[in-house]
Amino acid sequence: MRDPQATPSTRDGHFRRSIGLFSGTAINMTQMCGIGPFITIPIMVAVMGGPQAVVGWIAGAILAVADGMVWAELGAAMPGAGGTYVYLREAFQYRTGKLMPFLFIWTVLLTIPLLMSTGIIGMVEYLGFFFPRLGWWPVHLIGLAATGLVTLLLYRRIESIRVITLALWVIMLFSVVGVSAAGFWDFHPEYAFTYPPGAFGPHFFVGLGAGLIIGIYDYLGYFTTAYMGDELRDPGRTMPGSIIISVIAMMFVYLILNISVLGVAPWQQIAQSRSVASMVVEHSWGHMAAAVMTILIIVTAFASVFAGLLGGSRVPFQAAHDKVFLSVFGKLHAKHGFPHVALLTMGVVTAIGTFFDLTEVINMLLAATIIVQSIAQIAALVVLRRRQPELPRPYRQWLYPVPCVIALLGWIYVYVSASATALVLSGAWIVAGLVVFAIWARVNRSWPFAPVEIGEAYLGSD
Repeated sequence: MRDPQATPSTRDGHFRRSIGLFSGTAINMTQMCGIGPFITIPIMVAVMGGPQAVVGWIAGAILAVADGMVWAELGAAMPGAGGTYVYLREAFQYRTGKLMPFLFIWTVLLTIPLLMSTGIIGMVEYLGFFFPRLGWWPVHLIGLAATGLVTLLLYRRIESIRVITLALWVIMLFSVVGVSAAGFWDFHPEYAFTYPPGAFGPHFFVGLGAGLIIGIYDYLGYFTTAYMGDELRDPGRTMPGSIIISVIAMMFVYLILNISVLGVAPWQQIAQSRSVASMVVEHSWGHMAAAVMTILIIVTAFASVFAGLLGGSRVPFQAAHDKVFLSVFGKLHAKHGFPHVALLTMGVVTAIGTFFDLTEVINMLLAATIIVQSIAQIAALVVLRRRQPELPRPYRQWLYPVPCVIALLGWIYVYVSASATALVLSGAWIVAGLVVFAIWARVNRSWPFAPVEIGEAYLGSD
């Protein structure tokens, strides 16, 4: 999981432009790397139906690069200040007022906690290495307890998560290298490179849709530097470079990890494993080494949920503070000064998400994100080029509009490939958001109950 926290607006120069291409790429990769690959390799292999699962990560990288170019142009032109909700506010204010940024924040209340739920689910799955006979209730009680502990630990002022992020990165790097080395220690090429009959037949594209959902989930975080535009040296170069290089680098990391795992056992066995990293390390180096690796992955999962909820709780707070969302989320704890309403809300949604299957949770969070964020941002880029042609753009999308078209087609493919349950539940959440927005707009005398207010905040900025 990745920290979704947006950097506050600093257009008046409070931040130094100290982040270059190398450090920006490292930041993106840190946010992209989490427990994700260790819990999704079996799912990817299962839905793709064999070792051809590597195509899923390649397809995810292509979509991430194309979409990253959308983030790069918007982020460089409108740095910090809330990220997506600012892009949507600026682009759609002319016709629908604050509707789109409001819906985005409403969706964040679902998607960020669901992203954290995947970490809790993965953590509990790896606990199964030590307690293989856990039943349904113990599994979910552990998930609830872990979510409650994270929320309790966050229920105080925490100034920085840099130490946590650094520790998460070191542990994750050690885990990826360790599991890959264990896989290649006793590698069988016939397992990794022998494809089942019809692997690339008509059903391949059905599996690819499901695989792309898993693939793009593992790349989430490639846009982190888009939230840090005011801290980047030469944003027009650093922004797109850090996004593209981090995606390509992580693609190779995932491919190496995936191939090493597939070379340990038949793909059918890999697909059924609930703690695949533990299985690989135990196969090559024994039970004790596998136990150490399992503990590291469990720690990584817990730390990533901690960092993610800490950052995520600040997003609706910032929007409410800017009068773009429900005012209750703009309140700070009376004693410790942190956004407790958002934290508690996201903690509850995270806990509920742990009762769903991992694949279903990933489907739901992506289905909810695609309409209100991914596709909406592509539209925002096009609208802003027409509405605000004088907007300073340190980076303009290469080969425009080709990346936009590729990203749009990719997101549509992911959306229609999502499960029916995910589409229904995410759709219901968005509809509920429309209802809440109508009530909020009426109370605050905003569009559609008042004329739209045009505020082109970034025109003329340096």
